Amino acid sequence: VFTDPMLPCGQILAEHLSVPSVFFLQQIPCGLEFEATQCPNPPSYVPRVFTDLTDRMNFFQRVKNLIFDIPNYFLCDFVFQPYAKLASEFLQRDVTVPDLLRQASIWLMKLDFVLHYPRPLMPNMIMISGVNCAQKK
Repeated sequence: VFTDPMLPCGQILAEHLSVPSVFFLQQIPCGLEFEATQCPNPPSYVPRVFTDLTDRMNFFQRVKNLIFDIPNYFLCDFVFQPYAKLASEFLQRDVTVPDLLRQASIWLMKLDFVLHYPRPLMPNMIMISGVNCAQKK
């Protein structure tokens, strides 16, 4: 199943049919892609969105970065709770959204390190932004 994990309905279907899934995305709000792929994402080193921080931060900037990251946990639970409930009812077992996202075979990431800070990627994450594509001659 080729799907966008922003709305995990495609992944629920893939899990029900026991078929592999391919995700096509840029980022999921609240960093669910980090949790699902088990990528390191320490708030002391990776600047968060809307903080205007760089990868070189002093102690107080690192604390600010951590404070900006805390509401994401509550927001994420609130936004994705209906999908977790839907998946649990449909699959007839307790399922969370990160559990569903962990089942992805390949993550096609529309990331570009010119626009985003470099970050670790797992082997099943493939960058497909325009800068990483080969040019035709």
